[in-house]
Amino acid sequence: MSIPKRQSTAAVEAAMAPPSALPPLLAEDCHSGIPARHHQQAIESRARLYSNRTVPASTPRSQETPVLPPDVDRETFNLAVDELRKLLGAENVELNDKPLVDGWYMEHPNTHDAFHIVEQEDLVSSATVYPGSVEEVSTIVKWANKYLMPIYPISMGRNIGYGGAAPRLRGSVVVDLGRRMNQVLKIDGESATCMVEPGVSYFKLYEEVQKTGFPLWVDPPDLGGGSVLGNCIDRGVGYTPYGDHWANHCGLELVLPTGEIVRTGMGALPGKDGADNPTWQSFQHNYGPSVDGIFSQSNFGIVTKMGMWLMPATEHQTYMVTFPHDDDFEQIIEIIRPLALQRILGNIPQLRNVIQELAVLATPRSKYWSGSGPMPRETLRALAKKYLPTGDCSWIFYGTVYGPEATRNSQMATIKAAFGRVAGMKFYLPSDLPSTHYIHSRVKICSGTPELRELDWLNWVPNAAHTFFAPITPTRGRDARIVHELVTSLHHKWGFDSFPTWCVAGREMHYIANIVYDRADADAKRRVNGLMHEMIAAAAREGYGEYRTHLLYQDVVARTYGFGGQALLRLSETLKDALDPNGILAPGRAGIWPKRYRGRGFEILEAKDESAPKAKL
Repeated sequence: MSIPKRQSTAAVEAAMAPPSALPPLLAEDCHSGIPARHHQQAIESRARLYSNRTVPASTPRSQETPVLPPDVDRETFNLAVDELRKLLGAENVELNDKPLVDGWYMEHPNTHDAFHIVEQEDLVSSATVYPGSVEEVSTIVKWANKYLMPIYPISMGRNIGYGGAAPRLRGSVVVDLGRRMNQVLKIDGESATCMVEPGVSYFKLYEEVQKTGFPLWVDPPDLGGGSVLGNCIDRGVGYTPYGDHWANHCGLELVLPTGEIVRTGMGALPGKDGADNPTWQSFQHNYGPSVDGIFSQSNFGIVTKMGMWLMPATEHQTYMVTFPHDDDFEQIIEIIRPLALQRILGNIPQLRNVIQELAVLATPRSKYWSGSGPMPRETLRALAKKYLPTGDCSWIFYGTVYGPEATRNSQMATIKAAFGRVAGMKFYLPSDLPSTHYIHSRVKICSGTPELRELDWLNWVPNAAHTFFAPITPTRGRDARIVHELVTSLHHKWGFDSFPTWCVAGREMHYIANIVYDRADADAKRRVNGLMHEMIAAAAREGYGEYRTHLLYQDVVARTYGFGGQALLRLSETLKDALDPNGILAPGRAGIWPKRYRGRGFEILEAKDESAPKAKL
């Protein structure tokens, strides 16, 4: 039986020492490993981040461990954990009673939010369980219903910036699907499809595709260590023509909150002699209602398998365009829209601010400037002129065109002529820039090769962490200006550098405002929280809403979608209560609370006194 513990200082100090072992290789650790081709890059990146720490990654825990979920006493918890160990094996159940170590991207914790905005102990689990099959996931769900134990599934826990592996409801049992369910189950070279389990990273899928010899691309986001399945069901994006990941999924297997196993799309029709349906990864729908959508960004089921479309490899050319003036972005976006709608741009391109070009050099901000508050524009200009091969500029556009040379040349000529209407623009190919320049990372990402380079901007401040404000706007200059000016002014108010990026998907753009902060600085975290709440409210008043957000802000973001007196949220709650009558599955995720917890003060709806959230977690 587990006994509640408090952390000793000696135990924490032992756990907090910088890692001496090398990051694990993918061949050694299918769940958290790095491919051999990226190993040296990973070693250097981790060393840079650890060298920029000024405090240990953790402090002694002050509360009894493991933390219990609401409505569960310690005797019941211990009894339930003992039963779970018998069901799945003691080695597959771990209590969260050790120091909370923030770790590093490829060696992440599954116990809490490594990029904590509130206190490190606030968003913590009570335990972690590691299923090895869909049947074991079903067993866990039935166990949770028996003991009314809240559970919180994760794929790999690398959803950094949005809460990582932390459960929304404090004390929930994390169901880590990635450690033991990490296989690429199928790669079909003829139809350019695959099927993956939750623990398959972009790095792993890429390596497995390479082994087949099929000329196929993976579509990675900026960092390749995350779960293909997890990123997709949270509606993440990449940068090839297949960059809308949810639009390119095809077929799910999932466990409902009752423990029932369901397949969607053509997978619901059994194949011959009990085999998988041969069309499961080829056609996204089934007869009758298409229900896949309710399992993305929700807490209605645990996805255990997912089909995904892969892109046939093709010739490509990445390029970069720089623009000199801060106010150029409105004209740039007006130029982008027709190019995107006509599919001349080819991929999901990025329009980034010059500060990100400096941050990705991995040089700490303090080496550039020692002042307080946001870095002045004049300083940025001087730094760009001194350290960037492109010199002083304000905006950088990264794009890629695809297809045969004649097609690419025609597209490039159209793009250059269009952007040429912006005074002072400059056009670059990768061959025009040093081998260390960030464009070479974009070349890989935009041609289906996962990367790690984007980690380097985490050296911007000591003990760096980040979160995102991510509203959607039409691809229109005037809309972009409203959101950009709102975000920039509020960053200045709360004392943060603004790192804006537009990811252009055609008719809409994801505006990604990246807030980088020192996780050891309580005042910085207070200001992050105030900034996030104010940006969410201000953008919503203008009609712009987030597509994805950190755990702490899911309640308030869900309520900004308030048409019809919160009709959408009421519909989600109706579905939740029907599918999860005991309210055991990820309570509060996406702002959806089951009847059991609803209205009891667990929601976080405001930043009281401009400080960290005071509601129950």
